[in-house]
Order: sequence, then C-alpha cells, then structure tokens
Amino acid sequence: MSCWRTVVRRINVRRQNETIHEYKKRMTTTTPNRVVQSYLFFDGRCEEALQFYGQTLGAKVEMMMRFKENPDPNPQMCGPNAGDKVMHASFRVGDTSVMASDGRCEGKPKFEGFALSLTVPTESEADKLFDGLANGGQVVMPLAKTFFSARFGMVTDRFGVTWMILVAPKQ
Repeated sequence: MSCWRTVVRRINVRRQNETIHEYKKRMTTTTPNRVVQSYLFFDGRCEEALQFYGQTLGAKVEMMMRFKENPDPNPQMCGPNAGDKVMHASFRVGDTSVMASDGRCEGKPKFEGFALSLTVPTESEADKLFDGLANGGQVVMPLAKTFFSARFGMVTDRFGVTWMILVAPKQ
C-alpha cells in the first residue's frame, strides 16, 4: 500500500467527520495546480520540533503518523527502535502547510542551501517570532530595517532550520 493511501486512511480514522474526499480537497498537494511544499527531515527530533513550532510560531499540526502505525512497514526506512518516531506529519504556519518526518532517524539533520521565509504584518510580531526562533538557535542576521521591509532578519533555530522573518511592506 502506498504511503499516501496509508496517510489518508489514518487521517480518516482520526477525523471521523471528514471523508477522504474532503481531506484530499483540503490538501494543497491534491489540487490540479503545481504546488511546491517544504518537507523537513528532523532525523529523530520531529515531534520536538512540532511542539517547538507550535509554541513559537503558533503552528498547528494537521496530521501525524508514527512508524509503528504504518500498516505496510519497511524495516529499511528507519531503525528497529523507531516505532514511536514520526513517519509523516503535516503542520500549518499561517496559510502554509509544511511537511515533516524523522526520516531515517540517524540523528544528523542537515538543513543546508535553503531557508523558510515567514512574512508577518507587524514589527512587534516579527520581533516576537524572531526571538522565539532564536531561543536555543543562532542569529544569522539581526532584525533591522531594510530597503524592502520595516524589519528583516535571519535566524537558524535549535533544529538547524534557517528562517527569514520579514514585515510585509505597507501598501
């Protein structure tokens, strides 16, 4: 059975009032348009990251499936003690869906060559989110006024994901 069918089946069980068809309509990956989505592999720290993003960014976990819940297990995907690790999750930050997993659970996540950009309406919200992401992480570029935004900064969070925070330009 494909991973997608497994995920949809598990979602349907968790959301008894929502049919698979309704779920597929709601998921951006099933629209006829081409959609690029971020998929982050936390190598064993996915659940911790989801909790952190929930507290820091107000992220909402839309679904989460553990390796032990896979009806078609593949022992080569992750180690033998990975049952409680996250096989697949989807969370929403504002209007954006991000997917995540513990991947191969090797404990060596590498988030290189990209950054997630988060646009907010106010300077105070930018300050709050930037400070939250910097907690346990590293500031790459402090928040400051730029020619394109009242506030822009870059920070790598405690999991190694780099974020660009900026205030939307005034119309």
